[in-house]
Amino acid sequence: MEGPTSSDADVATSPAVPPSSGATLAVRGASATTRTTPNAARTRKTPRRPTIRDVAAAAGVSRGTVSRFLNGGHWVSPEARTAVEDAIKRTGYRANEHARSLVTGRSNSVAFLLTEPQHLLFEDPNFSLLLRGATQAAATREMPMVLLVAGTAEERRRVAGYVEAGHVDGVLLISSHEGNPMLTELLRLGIPTVACGVPLGYEDKIAYVTADDHSGGRAMTQHLLDSGRRRIATITGPMDTPGGVLRLQGYREVLGDAFDPDLVVEGDYSRESGRLGMTRLLAEHPDVDAVFVHSDLMAAGALTAAQAAGRRVPEDVAVAGFDDNGVAAQLHPALTTMRQPYERISAEMVRLLLDVVDGAEPSAVTLPTSLVVRDSA
Repeated sequence: MEGPTSSDADVATSPAVPPSSGATLAVRGASATTRTTPNAARTRKTPRRPTIRDVAAAAGVSRGTVSRFLNGGHWVSPEARTAVEDAIKRTGYRANEHARSLVTGRSNSVAFLLTEPQHLLFEDPNFSLLLRGATQAAATREMPMVLLVAGTAEERRRVAGYVEAGHVDGVLLISSHEGNPMLTELLRLGIPTVACGVPLGYEDKIAYVTADDHSGGRAMTQHLLDSGRRRIATITGPMDTPGGVLRLQGYREVLGDAFDPDLVVEGDYSRESGRLGMTRLLAEHPDVDAVFVHSDLMAAGALTAAQAAGRRVPEDVAVAGFDDNGVAAQLHPALTTMRQPYERISAEMVRLLLDVVDGAEPSAVTLPTSLVVRDSA
């Protein structure tokens, strides 16, 4: 599993959400301490920090135009915008974020909110990839990213108080189960929010970005049929998640009359649930010749169970996953899977969130998945 990596954006913890609640500490570069003599300290001159006046002079516009650009770009012509952007790069100007916050009433930061137990941030590679992608996308907009975890009622209470206090301008909501109380609370508070995946029951109320789980389920099932498999089982994600529901729909539609509900086992996206699901399928239905598993992590457990049962993969039973998050290529045999475009998902979530923060109506983006054929199926 890939862990979070530091980038130009900070991954920070608020005082309201201490590390024990599942949030991370700020990741910042450490500076080496050097000693200077009193004389050296007196003679060293600190370079003057560029000001709005310097930017305006370099751009050939008024200070008011630069100020309007920095505070959202309203009433700034495209020509002036280009000139100011170029002047900022040439002068090395950096805005005083504290002063800007006082003027705009914004924190100029957003939250990455995982509504799962905190250990899954490190155990499920999907979350690490989404965090890294979102942090990088926010960094290109000079927007710090704050990591919050709300997997328990107490954590949800603290997170709600933190975001309500205005410490972030909006929330990227990760892993939203149907009936998620955190989503209900964010809507009640009127916090700009973008969900990762279809927010079941709230599709018309909240912006979201999702991979096309339905077509991905169809494509993988069709691939297994085209490879000559006929008794195709599936280990699903939880039925209160969009991945669990929509991938199962795609699987069922492709099988048509050949669909057998006895060949459907529900998992929870963990490696252990994949192992248990595969063990059950092979024991109760020894004629199964393929299993479509709804996550690569569960598929890793399924491979372990197949090998323990003496089944060769793919000769006796094909195993296919969903994600392509780094786990698939490391398994033996290497896992055939559906690839989710994590970097694009993260970037689109950040883009939509900042649009909503600026007053845009919630919208949805669905991104295609792609079949990656390796050795297991």
